Amino acid sequence: MTLQRFLKTLKTAKRTYPFSVYKLLLDSSSTIQTLDSPEKPLSDLNLSTIRRILSDPNVKSWKCVSLFNFILENPSLFSFQPDLRTHLSLTSRVLSERRFSDAQKLMKPVAIDDILRYPFNAIVSGFVDECVCEERVVARFFNSMLMVYSENGKFDEVVEVFEYMKNNEVKIDEKTCTLHLLNLKRCDLMDLARDFFGLMVESGLDVVTVYSLTVVVSALCCNGEIKRARELVEEMVLVKGIKPNIVTFKSMIDCCVKRWDFEELDLVLKLMEKESVMLDLDTYKILIDGFTSYGKLEEAERLVFKMHDEKIRVETYLYNLIMNGYFRFGLVEKAFQLHSEMSLRGVAPNKDTYWVLMNGLCKAGKVCEAMRLFHELRVNEFKIDEEMFITLTEGCYRAGMIDKSLEVVAEMIREGFIPDGTVVERLADALFEVDRKVAHMMVTLVVKSGINPKSCSEFGPK
Repeated sequence: MTLQRFLKTLKTAKRTYPFSVYKLLLDSSSTIQTLDSPEKPLSDLNLSTIRRILSDPNVKSWKCVSLFNFILENPSLFSFQPDLRTHLSLTSRVLSERRFSDAQKLMKPVAIDDILRYPFNAIVSGFVDECVCEERVVARFFNSMLMVYSENGKFDEVVEVFEYMKNNEVKIDEKTCTLHLLNLKRCDLMDLARDFFGLMVESGLDVVTVYSLTVVVSALCCNGEIKRARELVEEMVLVKGIKPNIVTFKSMIDCCVKRWDFEELDLVLKLMEKESVMLDLDTYKILIDGFTSYGKLEEAERLVFKMHDEKIRVETYLYNLIMNGYFRFGLVEKAFQLHSEMSLRGVAPNKDTYWVLMNGLCKAGKVCEAMRLFHELRVNEFKIDEEMFITLTEGCYRAGMIDKSLEVVAEMIREGFIPDGTVVERLADALFEVDRKVAHMMVTLVVKSGINPKSCSEFGPK
């Protein structure tokens, strides 16, 4: 294919090739004038010519990047491929011009595959030979290489880059190190994350921050190593003077409560107090949920009151959680005391609150109290939802109050809810022992309402 025919192909192709490349080849005619003839085949383009184009100051660097990537993406159109020297020479150029967005384009996937074919020492050698950049730009390049290796799973090479930068006094960006730790955590490589953090600490460089510490603490907690995480925080405070923040502690607290390791939790909370780090809303929620699930209900209640004292908004569901816990342990009075305290504190109950109260009363065998609460809600025009109806129906059934259970089912149907077929069958079973006719009438009623109990035929007249 001749160059002219190739340019025509580029011009007429439907976005197959970027227009910038077509224009670049036209605009660079002074550079490739030896090829600008109908007889000259495209295959005569060679590496030396491309190097001259990419280093030509009259060709803008963004156009050079576009051409370079085009060559990599279309190897079948060219009789050569850019080598490492060409890649590094162009990278050095755009970095020298502080065109960092263009430098990033050189790190797009196809370009990464190209440069990662080479060992790191070859890249170092080539870059040093080509680069005439200032220190800050050199640092930018090696930090980029560290991230390229990290994002492509080449973790041994990351260590190699880090060691090279440390030994040659190239400034290492702490953010780059933190992002690498996050990549290791994302890959579930907790040991490597811990080891790399150790490398950061031992380097003596100013690359360890509360952010990198928090990533490693989180990684250790994911591995269940809570004590090790806490000791690491204590060490960093003592040795590096790094002050942990609430996010650092949140990982440890969450891990402690999920594992019900309250002994370790006490140590974490004491360390938190020592470092003057205050609990935030999310951490309070984590603690209250953990204490409640374990049965430490008074501890959970104490935290809720502490939130009020610290003017932190307490959501209704936190009260519901603790009240439900009290009911679970049969502490009905404590649950209602908390409900009264909730009202005094100005926290409005919601439908879940009343479900917790009714469900708790029913499970405690106090069905009459549950019915009184139910009627009170009706009088106050509180919207009763399906779950409340079902809870009360089953509570009455378990207490042997079949007539009351039927009343609730009837009201439930009037409200447009369809009771569960299993509930209907159990009620019909209970009625069948007392009054077959009423049982038959009830089954007929619910069938007409759209319910289909599995054993309806058993309730017919015999």
